[in-house]
Amino acid sequence: MEEKSENKVCQNCKQEFVIEPEDFEFYEKMKVPSPTFCSDCRMQRRFAWRNERTLHRNICAKTNKKIITGFAPDSNIKVYDRDVWWSDEWDPMVYGMTYDFSKTFFQQWKELFWQVPQSSVFNAQTVNCDYTQYTGNMKDGYLVSASWGGENIAYASRALFCRDTFDVFAVGDSELCYEGVNLSKCSRTHFSQNCENCVGCIFLFDCRGCTNCTGCTGLRNRSYCIFNEQYSREEYQEKVKELKIDTYTGLSETKKIFNALKEKQIRKYALLINCERSTGDNMRNSADCKNCFDVGEIRNCKFVQNGADRLSDSYDGYGIGAGADLLYETFDSGVGGSRQSFCMSVYGCHHITYAFNCHGCSNIFGCVGLRNKEYCILNKQYTKEEYEALVPKIIEHMSAMPYIGKNGRTYGFGEFFPAEISPFGYNETVAQDFMPISKDEIQNSGFNWRELKAPEHKPTLPAQNLLDTIEDCTAEIIKENIGCLICGKAYRIILREYQFLTQFHLPLPRFCPECRHQARLKLMKPGCPNEFETSYAPDRPEIVYCESCYNGEVA
Repeated sequence: MEEKSENKVCQNCKQEFVIEPEDFEFYEKMKVPSPTFCSDCRMQRRFAWRNERTLHRNICAKTNKKIITGFAPDSNIKVYDRDVWWSDEWDPMVYGMTYDFSKTFFQQWKELFWQVPQSSVFNAQTVNCDYTQYTGNMKDGYLVSASWGGENIAYASRALFCRDTFDVFAVGDSELCYEGVNLSKCSRTHFSQNCENCVGCIFLFDCRGCTNCTGCTGLRNRSYCIFNEQYSREEYQEKVKELKIDTYTGLSETKKIFNALKEKQIRKYALLINCERSTGDNMRNSADCKNCFDVGEIRNCKFVQNGADRLSDSYDGYGIGAGADLLYETFDSGVGGSRQSFCMSVYGCHHITYAFNCHGCSNIFGCVGLRNKEYCILNKQYTKEEYEALVPKIIEHMSAMPYIGKNGRTYGFGEFFPAEISPFGYNETVAQDFMPISKDEIQNSGFNWRELKAPEHKPTLPAQNLLDTIEDCTAEIIKENIGCLICGKAYRIILREYQFLTQFHLPLPRFCPECRHQARLKLMKPGCPNEFETSYAPDRPEIVYCESCYNGEVA
């Protein structure tokens, strides 16, 4: 008998959503009930727990050392310096709790969460990366988030295996790139988007295999082109000089011409490279995936964002992968693990449920900060037999006595952690990046809001007073607090950034790192007679084509 889909009403947004037959198969495999929140509300709830870029000055509760951390001083979270947290100077098991059947699970988990010290930042196997969040295997990173592998990277998010790269979003296997979005295997390519295997270029959109091109769109395997017109090598060099891209004035004028050309460029309904039977956008080398975005090397997944590197059979995740399978409602998790449900920052773990920042563990339930442990509940040690007898009782109790959150939402077994017990304000997290709402909407929807302190540094040099070329400046510029042209907040040029801009004769940025990041986010995506799924909204101005029309038109 063929299985049927089921229509449900989200208890959060009250909109109807569908549980497909393959979804039921996955939930059965994970031994969880079907969700009561729709996929968008589940994603928003997870995002409200992930603070990637809002950093605070705080004090290490162990050493009294001044530290940089994602946890605000008023968050009620006990924070340790990252290296202290990873040391043997403390034991998370001393905070173990006996499960209390007179209280809800999430109430008890919250009490444990507030007691166990947390790492100041979430990065592992990194060197000189104090100002990075959710990064790993990296050296010399500054203001980097959600990235893995690489060296000498700054002002970046979702950078994978990059070197000497600045101001990028969703860039992989690239080097010496600046102001890029969705680049793969590029080198010395600046102010470009949706490009692959391009070298020595500036202002490109949707180009592949191009070298020494400027202001071009939709080209394949071309060289010495300017605004899609072909030139000889000598002509190209003279024309580029005339554009005066080494000046801020010339760079701005070139950008205007490029943007006008880019707006007319036809766009494929989605960026799917070597993908089969999949829907979503910005996907590479993946198969049998639905509603997945910014992913590569994944199989049989659904509702995954920013997932990569041998991820399979997983639902509802962000920043997950690295040789993992059977993940559900997780973020910053995987890394050689399996069967992780409702987990945050969990690496190399198996059969683990409702956990935060645990590593190398197996068969644990409701734990915080554990390393290389098994058969633990709320950080308390049990025998295998005790553990296997108690966990089913807790699951049953979670359904019989669910946590009742703000606005009457119920959280039993099978629901992710309530956003209201997150230590972060909604406005500190990626939720505000991808689902921005006002302060009143945040508070009325049951999320937290945090009033952020004004910057402690005041501008000493307005950005409009910066000199037109990097050659006109000296390294003394790194001592200035520059006032952003958009928000007015002070920002600095770090020495590595100054050296990079000097190497490529690029003018100093006029906007602060956060405003530059927000500008790149807007490029991520927010015609053709065929009907297709796309992340471009119907009311957007871009010309969007289905795959067959796009392949017939692109240069």
